[in-house]
Amino acid sequence: MKQACAHLIIKGIVQGVFFRAFTRDVATRLGLGGWVKNLTDGSVEALFEGDREAIEQAIKKCSVGPSGARVDDVDVRWEECLGHLKDFQVRYY
Repeated sequence: MKQACAHLIIKGIVQGVFFRAFTRDVATRLGLGGWVKNLTDGSVEALFEGDREAIEQAIKKCSVGPSGARVDDVDVRWEECLGHLKDFQVRYY
């Protein structure tokens, strides 16, 4: 399994619509590690680590989001995988 890491900034109506919980659930179902958090500018930041195909599926799901969200843009940066994120957390800081 090829390990990969993707760093996302998700813009649109993505706060107050359970986007973080949605992202955590997607990542957990796909067996990905990482985290998700709200940013002060109203966007959501996420980091996925694990199988590249699973990350690509997670990115597709985050491009749509939960039913109350409206995703306008997803900026994805592929990064070097450090392999230290085994679970997926919602961060509040």
